[in-house]
Amino acid sequence: MAKTDSKPRENFSNFTPYKMKKGEDYMSNDMLEHFRGLLLKWKQELMEEVDRTMHHMQEDAANYADPSDRATQEEEFSLELRTRDRERKLIKKIDQTIDRIDKDDYGFCDQCGVEIGTRRLEARPTATLCIDCKTLAEIRERQTGI
Repeated sequence: MAKTDSKPRENFSNFTPYKMKKGEDYMSNDMLEHFRGLLLKWKQELMEEVDRTMHHMQEDAANYADPSDRATQEEEFSLELRTRDRERKLIKKIDQTIDRIDKDDYGFCDQCGVEIGTRRLEARPTATLCIDCKTLAEIRERQTGI
């Protein structure tokens, strides 16, 4: 099970980083298309993982007579469903990010308005904060517990 859970992220990291052309503006059409492609590929991989999980749960569902075997299977299914729920939320965030690209509102920090940067966006294409604002938000979160 752990192998399939990590597969989408492994595949997602398998891409060619964007190389800015000399004199190219930040978030040019080519750059936006690069990130749209990354997001669509990531979403596709997550959707395929959802399908694999569904088939796995249907095929492997067995009515074990032994309570321990039943409990083990239920725990495995529970873990898979929690993982898929997190991925479902990520798919929603990917869709929102693609929407931001369509509205030319991608690649800039929601708090301070500076460029997030291509390397950060390639590491986390759904990022909405620059590294400085994200770091401050995490510090605030740790201090307040919110």
